[in-house]
Amino acid sequence: MEGNSTLTATFEIPENLIAAHHCAQLPIGFTRNGMPYKALCTGEVLEKPTLYTAQLPQVLDWLHSQERPSALEASPCEVPVLLYEKELSFSHILFHYDGTKASVRLIENFLQLFGPHLTESKATIISPRFTPKSKQREEQRIIEQVGQVTAETSFIKFNFTRIGDFWSYAVQQDCSLLVTTKAYQADLAKVLFHFYKGSKWSDRLSFYLAL
Repeated sequence: MEGNSTLTATFEIPENLIAAHHCAQLPIGFTRNGMPYKALCTGEVLEKPTLYTAQLPQVLDWLHSQERPSALEASPCEVPVLLYEKELSFSHILFHYDGTKASVRLIENFLQLFGPHLTESKATIISPRFTPKSKQREEQRIIEQVGQVTAETSFIKFNFTRIGDFWSYAVQQDCSLLVTTKAYQADLAKVLFHFYKGSKWSDRLSFYLAL
């Protein structure tokens, strides 16, 4: 993996657990044996990081060494964070779409960053049960954009209000990656802290967090 000398975020977790990546779009060689790896960018290389990665079990072991779970970042930065399990898989991706502009940007940036990895992926998009008429065209556009780069796309409306609801659904549906907002990172840390290595734990679910 790439070194962490270019970290621009203030992380609560130890920086030696984090790697920075600078590709505008991550090539297929980004993963090797199911793990994020330092790959040569096949396109544009940016000065600032486009992604931070950390192995989820290591992060959770660190969390459990603390008196109480804390957020991953002291102040969430604009660079996405990928917390990957023992093996990073794009086989079934759960997208959290909440109808906001930030949610649209989050999903579009994910598709741009990981596009080459998604051609055989199954995608599930969860959105609020009620979508204002003014947001319906934007919602349809997101569904179409995800469908254009994945092998299979489904769209479901649930009134999920807590990150634990999304985590529970992802585990039940055997999802391999949950794409969601950093706004929930403190609550997510609590959920993962509580359920880590428990009977409901999934050792294949990774997390992509962004603003």
